[in-house]
Amino acid sequence: MSETLRLPPGTALDGSAAEPPGDLRPASARRRPWRHPAVVRPTVIYVLSRVVTTAAMAVAAPIAHLSFAGAVDRWDTRWFLRAAAYGWPQHLITVHGRATGTTIAFFPLFPLVIRFLTRLTGAPLLLTGALVSAVSGLVAMVAVWALVRRYAGAQAADRATLLLAVFPGSFVFSLVYTEGTVISLVTVGLIALRQRRWVLAGVVGALATATSPVALAFEVSCVWVVVGELRRSRRWASLVAPALVPAGFVAYQLWLWRRTGNLMAWKLTERGGWHSYLSAAYPPHLLSWFVTHPFTSTANMNMMVGGTAVAVVGLVFALRDHQPAPLVLYGLTVATLALFTAPVGLRPRFVLDAFPLVLAIGVRLQGRAFRVAVVVSTVALVALTFYSVDTFAVFP
Repeated sequence: MSETLRLPPGTALDGSAAEPPGDLRPASARRRPWRHPAVVRPTVIYVLSRVVTTAAMAVAAPIAHLSFAGAVDRWDTRWFLRAAAYGWPQHLITVHGRATGTTIAFFPLFPLVIRFLTRLTGAPLLLTGALVSAVSGLVAMVAVWALVRRYAGAQAADRATLLLAVFPGSFVFSLVYTEGTVISLVTVGLIALRQRRWVLAGVVGALATATSPVALAFEVSCVWVVVGELRRSRRWASLVAPALVPAGFVAYQLWLWRRTGNLMAWKLTERGGWHSYLSAAYPPHLLSWFVTHPFTSTANMNMMVGGTAVAVVGLVFALRDHQPAPLVLYGLTVATLALFTAPVGLRPRFVLDAFPLVLAIGVRLQGRAFRVAVVVSTVALVALTFYSVDTFAVFP
């Protein structure tokens, strides 16, 4: 796996002439950065993908006897909004000696942002949360486009961003979920690593791990880059990045310990409330059940098997096309953690979290193969959005 791509001076990563030092664009363009293709192209892609999910939710909501707001206010949305409104319990809540589901399972940065903006604007909590999720999804697409542009060129960035935007798991951008925030922060962190901006990489990484535990996978990327940097140049300042990244996660665990008196409050809540735990036996069990009961497997199981297949294809493409090592490692780590976490598995939302693997497919496929992939992914996006609103049998 190649970490960097060496090109002659004055050459951009897509082979074109690099921009000269300084900003020589016309003054009008400098005053309107939102009109730059790096903003316009991913924005158009993202807006079109949200039209698809909004239409699917609008159709599914009345069938499920819900308002459109009710279609948004489901699954983890309710927990994030509950954390934003009421905070976190002061002790570990148990039922029959076992921890039960509470907001302890939900990391603080995302709901605290929603709380702050709600108080600042006076807008309804649900509306604020939906806007934060939607805008963070847009920021994620812009950041992803910029990241792919740096190592594969603008056309590949268009394809990769489009495939990620219509990937089935992306429907959570239309709910109140952390995926947009985490992908945005991690992508900025990956760009910062490539630029050797250690403090920036560490700070955004810490914010990401204060948003979701899945962002701890970014630590693997940081360690890889920093070890290489120390071997080459002995720049000890690079250690700032891996030192800062886990800070968000650690701070939340310590805060819960002080608040509840139990250092394991988060882990116990995850296990007791959502039956979520790491298990080496879970993937073989899932595969054997699918193979022996191919026509009676549940929709959730089918999604996990399909997600695993997509992740494997993405990993193969990432390795064959020499995707930068920090991206491969982040995607692989997230996918591995999800794969071995029962009952999560590699359902579409967690493949979305392992976004470099989806990007690798978008970069690799071209022409008819890419168009087929986009159509299939869009159909799956519509179906998953519809069924996640219409029934509780399929969950994100």
